[in-house]
Amino acid sequence: MKISELFQLEVSQYELDFVDINVDHDLPLFLDSYFIRHFDTPFGRESSRDINSFINFFFSLLKSDMSDDARYLFSFLGEPNETCLGLSVGRPQGRGVGPEDTEKIFEAIIQSSAFQEGVLEHLEDLRIFVPGIDKDKVSDMTTNLIRGQLIKYTQNQCKLWGIPLQENVPSGFIWDRVKLEWSEFHTDMLLVKGKKILLVPKSIVTYSKEYSSQQYSQHFVLHFLQRENLRTNSHLVRVRKKSKEKYVTKKSIKEALGTFDKEFLVKFTVKHPEVFKEFKKQSTRFLHSLINEELTEQQALVDIISYLKTKLISIPPGPTNATEYHRTAMGILELLFYPSITSPTIEEEIHDGRKRIDIVFENSAEKGFFFRLPTVHQVPSSLIMVECKNYSRDVANPELDQMAGRFGPNRGKFGLILCRTIDNMDTFLARCNDTCKDDRGYIIPIVDTDLLHLLDGFLVNRESVVESFLNERFKKIIIN
Repeated sequence: MKISELFQLEVSQYELDFVDINVDHDLPLFLDSYFIRHFDTPFGRESSRDINSFINFFFSLLKSDMSDDARYLFSFLGEPNETCLGLSVGRPQGRGVGPEDTEKIFEAIIQSSAFQEGVLEHLEDLRIFVPGIDKDKVSDMTTNLIRGQLIKYTQNQCKLWGIPLQENVPSGFIWDRVKLEWSEFHTDMLLVKGKKILLVPKSIVTYSKEYSSQQYSQHFVLHFLQRENLRTNSHLVRVRKKSKEKYVTKKSIKEALGTFDKEFLVKFTVKHPEVFKEFKKQSTRFLHSLINEELTEQQALVDIISYLKTKLISIPPGPTNATEYHRTAMGILELLFYPSITSPTIEEEIHDGRKRIDIVFENSAEKGFFFRLPTVHQVPSSLIMVECKNYSRDVANPELDQMAGRFGPNRGKFGLILCRTIDNMDTFLARCNDTCKDDRGYIIPIVDTDLLHLLDGFLVNRESVVESFLNERFKKIIIN
C-alpha cells in the first residue's frame, strides 16, 4: 500500500514532492550520487557535502595505509531498506549492499587497479571502474550517506501532510561530516507497521542510466578508439564500396582487443584521462528529474485536474479551513511548477521563531521562469516563499508588508501570495510594484481564478501556460 493510501492523504503523485512508495514492494528507482552532486538546491548541496566528506576521508585513509580504519567506516554502508527503492523482489530487502557484501566490496575496491592507479575520485566512480559494483550498490551506499538529510526531509513532509511520527526512535547510523564518524541519535521517525520509512524527494530519484561503465565505454572510449584507428589507418579500417568512405566498427575494435571490461577501462583512462573528463562533463547534459508519469501508474491527468479544481472551489474561506486550503494550494503548485521548485516545507520559522512563512520551496529550476529569476533578473531566489491566505476579504498592504518583512539575502527576495480573490488586481499589482521599487522584494499574487486557468491550460500545454502566466505577472510588478 502506498504512503498516500496508508495515511488517507487523498492526493496523487502529481501533488506530492516525495515518491509515493508502496511499502510492500521496492520501486526500481535509485539514488545516484552523481545526480545528487549536480542537484543545485539546499537539499542537494547538503547531501553532496555528506557524500563527498565520506568518500574523501575514506580514500585518504586508504592512501595513508590505514586500511583497518577505512574498513570500519565502510562497514556502516550496510543494508538500507527504509526507502523501498531498488531491485528487491517481493518485500523490500535492500539487495544492493547487505552485511555480507560490505567486506567483499571493500576488498574489491582496495584490490582494484582503479584505486591503485588513482582514477577513483567520487563515489559514483566505483560503478565505472570497480568490478561487482553497479547502480544498486552505489544507490544503497548513497542512501546510507545521506540518511541524515532524508530524515529531515521525511520529518518536513510528514509535518506538511499531517502524517504522524513516532517519537524517540533510533535514527540509524548517520555520517557526521564534521567529526568524520558515524553516529546515531533518537528522533521523530515515520513508522509503518513498526518499520522505519524514509521519504525521498521525487526530484532526485533516477533510473541511473547515464553515469555507467556501459555509457562510458560505448559512447566515449570506443568512439575515441574509432577515431584513433582511422587516424593511424589501422588494419581495422574498412572502405564503403559506393562512397569510398573509411570507417571502423565498434564491434571490430572489441574483437581486436579481446577484453573490454572494467580493468580495460582503468588502463584506458590512465592513458587518456581527457576522455573520462569529457564523459563526466557530457553526462551532466542528460541529468533531469523524472516526470510524474515515470513515477506512478498511468492515472488520467484530466481526472486529477478535475478533482483539484472541484476541491479548490469547494473550500470555504476562513480560518477554519485554512489548513485544507494550504494543502490543496500546495498540491496544485507542486503539480504546476515541478520540477522547477521542490522540497516544500510548511510554517518555516525565521527570526528565532518570531515569524513564520507558510510554505517554502527550494528553487531547483534548470530552465524557465524560476531559473531566470537569479540568473537573468538577478533576484535572490534560492528559496521560493509562499503565503496562503484563506481570507474572505481582499489581501492588501499589510499582507504585502508581512511577506516583504520575511525576505532576506539568504532566504531570498521572491514570493507568491495565494489568496481566494482580489477585487482589483491592477491596484494590487501596483502595490507589488511599489514594494519592488522600494527594494523590498518581488511578490506575485495568485488567486483561485488564476489556479483554475493554469490547471486548464496545463492539460493543453504544460510549460507554455505556466511560463506565460508567470512572465506576464512578473513583468507587471517590475515595470511602472
